[in-house]
Amino acid sequence: MVIGQYGTTMGKMQAMSRRKQPNRDADAFGAIVRRLRMKKGLTQEALAELAHLNVSYIGFLERGENVPTLTIVLNLAHALHVPAADLVREVARKR
Repeated sequence: MVIGQYGTTMGKMQAMSRRKQPNRDADAFGAIVRRLRMKKGLTQEALAELAHLNVSYIGFLERGENVPTLTIVLNLAHALHVPAADLVREVARKR
């Protein structure tokens, strides 16, 4: 059994609710994560492993379907070797 970032099984992660209304910040954050991931030559699977996240969740984030928690932002920043503040600052600039 594979356990996701919140201690749930993959089956439960698949049922995770997605955002119903568009959120520009989530869209911007997802685009930033995708750009940095691709720039570093990482697959979604590799980034998920480095950030200790479920690969499906990486896809949700990159598509702007979920708004990440602070813990997720910190994990992604560490995995991508960028300061978390830079990720947030870049989203703020796109507002």
